[in-house]
Amino acid sequence: MSGTTHPVDEILPAPKLFTLGLQHVLVMYAGAIAVPLIIGRVLKLEPEQVAFLISADLFVCGIVSIIQSLGATQWFGIRLPVMMGVTFAAVGPMISIAIANPGVDGARMIYGAVIGAGIVGILIAPFVSRMLRFFPPIVTGTIILVIGITLMRVGIQWIFGVPVGPTAPKLVSPEHTEWLKQIGELAGVTGSNVPAVPNRMGIAPSVPNPAYASPMNMAVSVAVLVAILLVFKFAKGFLANVAVLVGIVFGGILATVLGMMHFDKVGKAAWFDVILPFHFGVPIFDPIMILTMSLVMIVVMIESTGMFLALSDMTGRKVTQPMLSAGLRTDGLGTLIGGIFNTFPYTSFSQNVGLVGVTGIKSRYVCVAGGVIMIVLGLMPKLAALVESLPTAVLGGAGLVMFGMVAATGIRILAKVDFNTNRYNLIIVAVAIGFGMIPMIAPEFDTWLPHSIGPLIDSGILLASFAAVVLNLFLNGAAGSAEDAKEAALASEGGH
Repeated sequence: MSGTTHPVDEILPAPKLFTLGLQHVLVMYAGAIAVPLIIGRVLKLEPEQVAFLISADLFVCGIVSIIQSLGATQWFGIRLPVMMGVTFAAVGPMISIAIANPGVDGARMIYGAVIGAGIVGILIAPFVSRMLRFFPPIVTGTIILVIGITLMRVGIQWIFGVPVGPTAPKLVSPEHTEWLKQIGELAGVTGSNVPAVPNRMGIAPSVPNPAYASPMNMAVSVAVLVAILLVFKFAKGFLANVAVLVGIVFGGILATVLGMMHFDKVGKAAWFDVILPFHFGVPIFDPIMILTMSLVMIVVMIESTGMFLALSDMTGRKVTQPMLSAGLRTDGLGTLIGGIFNTFPYTSFSQNVGLVGVTGIKSRYVCVAGGVIMIVLGLMPKLAALVESLPTAVLGGAGLVMFGMVAATGIRILAKVDFNTNRYNLIIVAVAIGFGMIPMIAPEFDTWLPHSIGPLIDSGILLASFAAVVLNLFLNGAAGSAEDAKEAALASEGGH
């Protein structure tokens, strides 16, 4: 390296670039595959389609990481060592859309919202850094805490079973179904005194489902959790950073030994395939859904701002206003590309920001190499099919840690907030968390509200964000700063 080359711009030897790039990929891999698995299964897509979502996600992760780290014109790319992945902040609104519109149409609605939000993100990027004062740690910590709590529901359902479907707690009794069928037939007989069965009447589930909360599933989830904790406790350095991935691999092996994991779909999947845009058809553009996802983008870009400022400190490269705008604009571009290529909104992954600090390697070309590796992984359907084949019990044990770490990150940010001399901060957190819990505790709360605004208010994350911003503005005023954002980003290392 010459004396004039900044460490960020250092091009390392190819073997070292590959090794360090792979390290970045492994650190983010578990988080990267979580969102397509969640959304694909809530949409009730076929296993092959869920596997495609995983491939598309990895593929776009790679493309956007390269744009962010390498740069593309003066308008895109922070040109710092950044790995990009799907943000968990968008999961809540996307689940709401998926539950209301399962299947391919729901996917098209999600992608329409993602594309719209990506365009909005590109346009508003230069103005977002000026909104930092509305997002001090009291607000960002609360939002991240609610994101984690909201996702915990998904992790817990992976362990025990989802409320509706083949793993629901109760099943409809066949005897009751047969009885209702006979009553309907009697009512249809000419001259019968039996009243017709009321429209949309059905039998309530009443029989315990053996597939729900099975001891085998719980045992596998606990085994995965224990494996992750053991790695956290006894491993050092890089291995400790990929504890969740190690736990998932262990769980997959255990599930295979127990006969819970099957590889039929893996055998049928191709070794190589291209990711084509608009795989599920033309996106459906709904203004309310686009607005919902655009609000998520603002939260994501505020979080990214903190990450970029933290990276600036770690690497010794000052982030200028044009650099910051280019980085945030890439969040929007990545989200736009995600919607086109059948995936979701993107942001910088905090795990990888933390890895820069742990390894001391500041070269952005390491993340470029990581992006290339992600693209290659995304073009290998067999790998995606293998991930999709993992039993949910395996993912549940890992999800408990992964999503719990998100909530814990929010708590860690809030721990630096002044609750002793500022009596308003407690009420901000209390009320915002309460708003965030509404869709989880009372999912039908919007029954008599206009259905068009459903996606906007069905997300506890958006409700909590709105409450936290408004309450903080009302009680504390606009007091956030770039330094606050940077400290919050440093506190969030290790959880996304």
